[in-house]
Amino acid sequence: MPMPTGIRPGALKTSKNSKPTTTPPSDRPDFERKSSQERKSSVMEIFHHKEKRGSLVGRSNSPTKGSPKNSPKISATKPAKLVIDMESPPLIFHGSPASSTGALLSGQLLLTVTDPEVTLQSFEMVLVARTTFKKPVSKDCPDCATKTSEVFKWKFLSEPTKYKKGGHTFPFSYLLPGHIPATSHGGLGDIDYVLDCKAITTLSDSITVTRSLTVERALQPTGDKVSIRVFPPTNLTARVVLPSVIHPIGEFPVQLSLTGVIDNSLNNVERRWRIRRMNWRIDEQTKIISAACKKHAPKIGGEGKGILHEEVRSIGGSDIKSGWKTDFDTHGGQIDYEFSAALKPNCKPLCDVASPTGLEASHNLILELIVAEEQTSGVGKNTAMPTGAARVLRMQFKLVVTTRAGMGISWDEEMPPMYEDVPSSPPGYTKMEDFEGDLGPDEELERMRQ
Repeated sequence: MPMPTGIRPGALKTSKNSKPTTTPPSDRPDFERKSSQERKSSVMEIFHHKEKRGSLVGRSNSPTKGSPKNSPKISATKPAKLVIDMESPPLIFHGSPASSTGALLSGQLLLTVTDPEVTLQSFEMVLVARTTFKKPVSKDCPDCATKTSEVFKWKFLSEPTKYKKGGHTFPFSYLLPGHIPATSHGGLGDIDYVLDCKAITTLSDSITVTRSLTVERALQPTGDKVSIRVFPPTNLTARVVLPSVIHPIGEFPVQLSLTGVIDNSLNNVERRWRIRRMNWRIDEQTKIISAACKKHAPKIGGEGKGILHEEVRSIGGSDIKSGWKTDFDTHGGQIDYEFSAALKPNCKPLCDVASPTGLEASHNLILELIVAEEQTSGVGKNTAMPTGAARVLRMQFKLVVTTRAGMGISWDEEMPPMYEDVPSSPPGYTKMEDFEGDLGPDEELERMRQ
């Protein structure tokens, strides 16, 4: 291939040690210098804008280290706040629902105004009895799961009233009727009492406060209950002594006496029963009727009907294999045993309750005795041979679980305090006589001068 003219063949080859030559800026034309400077400035501006935009985007989207991801929302401050301050003692009904005189409820509503001035348009408080069904007719219906009824209502204002900044008190009181059920929390349902207070300002601001109340019932203990059980065709008779009431916390005594353990009907042969094992347990029976709302009433056959749910659980028990006293020398023989029983506190036992809303709770003590028969001859009564016969003696007794009564004095039986220095009646005059005689003439009294 012919080489182009004007170029030497050696000029195309560069040596390894040769360095590239650059034209100095002073030797370049003016338009080349201007274009290169403009390109540099434009590139720097683009890079600066990209870096600035990236930093702004990073600040807005990505949180910095140590700062929360979501900033907390500032809620609107209320012009005032409410607090319910209870002054009455614990709400305890003394006696059965038919005989209880109720319990006094008293306290104060504390209104603290934070604004310079606030005008209340309405101010009222309601005492509500709330029954919650753990197994409602419709699982996702709040009206089926909860039933509320109004016990009493307080209205503190009859017209809009202004209140200045500071604290204001509103006393309230009410006599709770003694027939209402006590507060209960069971596996099938709950009974609660709630104070719900609500105040509305002229600017439609709502100020609310709620407080739960615990209502208890205490039955006074009476004499011990004695129960007798017979077990035919044998001559065995059990006598059990139990307290009239028991409490969720604490032990109670149980006395057991088994008589008729010896049978002498056969000549020179004596048959007798011996206790081999005994166990006791306390069962809690809970019943509730789940009522339906108007929307789901056709599901169970119409309004006024419900679904009955029952639950039985063991809240205490033990097995006993020794400790009883056996006496075969007395007539008929006798076996005595006394032990202490108690409810398990971790089971959270209910007190006996019978609510008009359908919640009922009762308790039973179940005793089981395993007795074995043995036979002795008239010659050697000390040596007995088991016959192989055995029986299970099962007994059931009703227990009344109630709250401790404390001093056991209801509000109507309390007396005012007596003081030693204050007599029980006003002081009396020893003697009073009528005045006899002439009254002197009226004399003018001189004014006293200082």
